[in-house]
Amino acid sequence: MSDALPLEIQAVVFRLGAEFFALPVNMVREILDHREAFHMPGAPEWLKGLTDVRGQSVPIIDLRLRLGMAEIAADETTRILVVDLPGSGRDGGTLVLGLVVDKVLDVTGFSGTAIESIPDFGGQWQAEYIRSVMRRSDGFVLLLDIAGVLTGSELAPMLPLDAAA
Repeated sequence: MSDALPLEIQAVVFRLGAEFFALPVNMVREILDHREAFHMPGAPEWLKGLTDVRGQSVPIIDLRLRLGMAEIAADETTRILVVDLPGSGRDGGTLVLGLVVDKVLDVTGFSGTAIESIPDFGGQWQAEYIRSVMRRSDGFVLLLDIAGVLTGSELAPMLPLDAAA
């Protein structure tokens, strides 16, 4: 990811616990109701398994667990964000992942004046997970660097052969 801050961004804003996060809207392929995943033996706790999305096997990541948050039971607001990670597949193509989030709030445009560099957190969140901090009327939103959250080297041995197609 480039260190330059975007001039503006359209983002899907979602909640994990009391925290607000976002991903660029062009990364989000679709938003699905929560569904149980096919468990993969030996996978890390945050890799919930596989699900079928329009004929493609898609790994499902519990974003709460991956970010070090406590696991909670899925409810009627739990969603799966199906995201595309260009250049992260086995053959350098697009990797498709499902990210379990507590609730999708909205799609919001953030102007350049609302986008800030990452401050020195010195605490719970690791800086490589965050691209920037964005302000909105109800507080802050952390723009995730999903490639930093989910490195290909961790996922590669667990992905089905068609996940990178």
